[in-house]
Amino acid sequence: MDQTNLHYCRIIEALIFASPDSVTDKIIRQHLPDDATYDAVMEQLLNRYSENSGINLIKFDGNWAMRTAVDVAEHLKTIRESEKTLSRAALETLAIIAYHQPVTRAEIEEIRGVSISKGTLDILLEMGWVRPKGRRRTPGRPITWATSAGFLDHFGLSQITDLPGLDELKKTGLLTAGQTISDVMRADDLSHAVTDDNDEDQLELDELITEDDIAIDMADEAEDE
Repeated sequence: MDQTNLHYCRIIEALIFASPDSVTDKIIRQHLPDDATYDAVMEQLLNRYSENSGINLIKFDGNWAMRTAVDVAEHLKTIRESEKTLSRAALETLAIIAYHQPVTRAEIEEIRGVSISKGTLDILLEMGWVRPKGRRRTPGRPITWATSAGFLDHFGLSQITDLPGLDELKKTGLLTAGQTISDVMRADDLSHAVTDDNDEDQLELDELITEDDIAIDMADEAEDE
């Protein structure tokens, strides 16, 4: 790598390291002169933070971040962690969104067979694991829900098609011991039943979903209780 690219490599390395959140491809490219430099810089950084490093450079859903290597993470814990377990309803809702996205609240309730408990979507939205995707082109034009980049990051997925099968869900944390979603989701739906993002006949993806829209949808949820 020449000195110019090395200079850019150090800039991007510092940018990702110093950022409290993952850094998008768009932001990285704003600091680089062309695509060739981008390819060379990111390849150099990936080589530097290889599997032999204590820090790994990872990419998920067009975002870059530095993460502690899994095999050394246990040695760095100095603070006692307090884990909060999601309710069964929240876990089932998250799993349904992950495997059926984009999906409306009514469709989630149809799959589960029961109404979504008040605040369930609020919790998942607050955690940054789900996001409003668009509106279904059906009467009422309901908001649809999908998983977010934060979901991919938390569960170590590069893309949504990397979702595990039913037997692997407990390992990823989507299900805990003794829990199952087989009673609320058909087994044949678990083989990556992810809706094509380009299904424009069913979904309007270009419409901005505002916080007011989400609040109205949540209010409808509360009224249905």
